[in-house]
Amino acid sequence: MSALALKLEALTVDVGGTLIEAYPSVGHVYAEVASRHGVRQVTPELLNQRFVESWRSRQEFHHSRAAWEALVDQVFSGLSSTPPSQSFFGDLYEQFTKAERWRVLPDVVPALEALASSGVRMAVVSNWDERLRMVLKAVRLHDYFETIIASHDIGFTKPSTVIFEQAAKKLGVPPDMILHVGDHPREDVDGAHAAGFQALLLDRKSSPIPFQRIASLDAVLAYFHSV
Repeated sequence: MSALALKLEALTVDVGGTLIEAYPSVGHVYAEVASRHGVRQVTPELLNQRFVESWRSRQEFHHSRAAWEALVDQVFSGLSSTPPSQSFFGDLYEQFTKAERWRVLPDVVPALEALASSGVRMAVVSNWDERLRMVLKAVRLHDYFETIIASHDIGFTKPSTVIFEQAAKKLGVPPDMILHVGDHPREDVDGAHAAGFQALLLDRKSSPIPFQRIASLDAVLAYFHSV
């Protein structure tokens, strides 16, 4: 581990892929809900593939209900006689507020417990819709964080500096004394650096990416103890 530039006073973290992931997968949830509404013989594997393709092709995604509705319609294009937006989208949207639709990644709770016990102030900075607080409450992570910043609430998504600046303002901590951790090189690392934050890439798969990174969230505490 190499030390970061300045003493740290607070931590901000991403949510999707950093703290939690869809369970068993996005495609499994989509397939289950679609089947209940008469869209059968569509496999989770196919829906996962189409979700990834749709997600990668998205532009100006504002993490609103309408944005998700359009994306889900794209995923099911040609697979359903009626677009999900005109049938089961409401059911699907609600599903992702439930604890059983999410898996808290194994290193998360031990890391947050250790950080909280050490007095580290923490906040969430995430590209998410209005369901974020409900999701964090459902999976019992909400109370670890002093403030929760969802892109939907402020109208800017990472890597915009605005969402990070809002977090710094709410925490009352200078940006250069805040460490941001997330799993996306551009949204989390580049965005945080542009806002004057320090940043680490959470890379559990050890990909060949040229960023200062950690392989597990529980490595974060050492950075607060290293200065």
